[in-house]
Amino acid sequence: MNQKNKKLLGFLIYAMTFLPALPAVGQHHHHHHHDLHHHMWRAPATNVIMPQAMPVHTWRTAAVKVTLVEASINIQQQVATTILDLHLENPAGRRQEAELLVPVPDGAVIRGFDFEGSAKEPTAVLLPKDEAKRTYSDIVAKVKDPALLEFIGWNLVRSSVFPVEARGTQRVRLTYENILPAVGQRVDYVLPRSESVEYNAPWRISINVSSKSPISTLYSPSHEIEVTESTDKQIRARLANSAARIPGPLHLTYLIPQEGMTATMFAYPDPNIGGGYFLLLAGVPPRPKDAAAIPREVTVVLDRSGSMAGEKLDQVIAATRQVVAGLDESEYFNIIVYNEGVDVFASKPVKKTARSQKEAFKWLQSVNARGGTNIHDALVESLRSKPAHGTLPIVLFLTDGLPTIGQTSEKVIRQTATVANKHQRRIFTFGVGVDVNTPLLTVLARESRGTSTFVLPKEDVEVKMARVFTALSGPILADTTLGVIDETQQVTPARLRDVLPRRLPDLFEGDQLVVLGQYLGEEPVTFTLAGNHLGKNREFRFSFDLEDATTRNAFVPRLWASRKIAVLVDAIRQSGADAVFAADIGRIAADPRFKELVDEIVRLSTEFGILTEYTAFLAREGVDLGLQQLMNEQAARNFLDRAVRVRSGISSVNQSVNNDFQMRQRNLNPRNRYFDANMNPVEVTSVQQVADRAFYRRGGQWVDSRMSKANKKQKPTRVVDFGSDDFGDLAIQLAAEGRQGSVSLRGEVMLEMDGEAVMLNIQ
Repeated sequence: MNQKNKKLLGFLIYAMTFLPALPAVGQHHHHHHHDLHHHMWRAPATNVIMPQAMPVHTWRTAAVKVTLVEASINIQQQVATTILDLHLENPAGRRQEAELLVPVPDGAVIRGFDFEGSAKEPTAVLLPKDEAKRTYSDIVAKVKDPALLEFIGWNLVRSSVFPVEARGTQRVRLTYENILPAVGQRVDYVLPRSESVEYNAPWRISINVSSKSPISTLYSPSHEIEVTESTDKQIRARLANSAARIPGPLHLTYLIPQEGMTATMFAYPDPNIGGGYFLLLAGVPPRPKDAAAIPREVTVVLDRSGSMAGEKLDQVIAATRQVVAGLDESEYFNIIVYNEGVDVFASKPVKKTARSQKEAFKWLQSVNARGGTNIHDALVESLRSKPAHGTLPIVLFLTDGLPTIGQTSEKVIRQTATVANKHQRRIFTFGVGVDVNTPLLTVLARESRGTSTFVLPKEDVEVKMARVFTALSGPILADTTLGVIDETQQVTPARLRDVLPRRLPDLFEGDQLVVLGQYLGEEPVTFTLAGNHLGKNREFRFSFDLEDATTRNAFVPRLWASRKIAVLVDAIRQSGADAVFAADIGRIAADPRFKELVDEIVRLSTEFGILTEYTAFLAREGVDLGLQQLMNEQAARNFLDRAVRVRSGISSVNQSVNNDFQMRQRNLNPRNRYFDANMNPVEVTSVQQVADRAFYRRGGQWVDSRMSKANKKQKPTRVVDFGSDDFGDLAIQLAAEGRQGSVSLRGEVMLEMDGEAVMLNIQ
């Protein structure tokens, strides 16, 4: 017997020396201790179904596969009930046996287990961490696939064997409960799932959070969720359709409000920066019934140039009517229409009344489409007048074309908007169609605390405007600022660095604020969140102990890096304003600031595995990540050709949509999904994001990004073979750091461990 087989045999023997499990809560009591012990000791079935991972199969026959997982998460008073409905399919021409393995959190109890069809009475046992670890190892050793080791550190539910008929389907349901941990005002829920981008089973997830006391906000850093219903004591949500195949554990957090504002902090330690990364989550609790929201003053600015004729103009007029009708009688409005000239409904915003609304609707009937597009003058007019006292001034600015009349310079219009906006109006821009200057509309919105929206051909302008306006309901906190103070209550800005977003948005009813940045030092930190709160200047303080910082919060630095890359990309795009001739492009290319931006984008993209359309080439097999200068030069060419040169058209809209997503990103994007120049979705799967690591596929190896700057011929200082004692020890060490997903990669894996180059041989 060779040395490798000896190690594998030793690993298997070690894996099978575990104790019997305790009876599962909620199961029938006629099972004897011996039966449970036998259940534990038996070999795994032909098919081991773990809905959170890739299929595990011990025969050559086609494996039973998971075609859909429907999950229902119901949280009441910190008690979570999770129901997993598994849809299975057997593509083989013979009946196959299967069993279920489900990693679950500490303290979980089984409330139900069932499957269809005739078989012995279904049972499931709950294994604590140590026994679960040995069960994972047992199966891993048999099938020679370490993927299950990704779940070391979790308890485990193991079921009895059940049949899946030939070319048939089977449905299995597991229900378990656990009490959720609370950290201050925060309650956390985790549904363990594989981080591998190869995992592709679709999930449908419904979420219901209810409490006897109010709930402030529901947030997921891992996946996009959509709130479908919200009251002060209940929030219903679902996993967004776009996230149905996004891998990784589902993290949910909700906040229990305190008076005014509620906040929590996730911290990730990083000694390389002298502190670490933080994510500050603030929720807007339901507004007290006796408190009025900040009244709004809304100015709608409509393009009526000739290209707007027909259905587009009809839609924007209908949207404007909705906006005016949706205002309270304590709020104000105005309407401005423009082509080569500018016309106004009123010389300044008027109070919303039945009469003023009727007059505005009548005035809109006379609006027709003709002429050119004078964006500059229309913008100046919308910013000119002093807002009504005590209101939050908002501009909804719509155009379907490039500036063609009056001042047409992108740079001048941008500068004019900054100078003319003395009253700090929030500008929300809408680009209708693709013949718009997307960098201009983006920066007008971003620099004024607004957002930009692009309406593609065949999309409904009215629907998109209504969606934005609905989100602007009930302003709670305006002119928001973030600060940090020390234990003597003195302002200490040096504790924070690279805080994003640079300018905080206004917060409306149901909003949540996600701020990312770096912190310095290890002392407790106190944040201040100040602004106009329901018409009064207020400051809220939140103190956090950095002893809670953990590498398990790996989503924090990755989200920060994604936003940081977006800020740098935006700076490059804005540098291209009025760059018409080749000499202009050459001047930008020669600017040291351009090189500095590109180099930093490439560095962050490589380290964190976050790719954009400009840096997606880093994932190509033949690219040597060690040749830094060549990579920077390629990225620079991409930025010049796309971000700098292209200002309008579909290939400009896609850049703005991608960059805006990253600027405001609050959920992970493990498949690096973005839109290409034709607005087609693209995913990059040759880069694997695992916890805080990124691995690149190179010549049959997965290479840790932390080693990418080293010489490509670098030899590992240690080789760890799958099945050896060292491999098991390494998996346990990675699990303690929340990085065990690294062992789920297939093939050879080069990673850095405590400054050492380690090769995992997972063949």
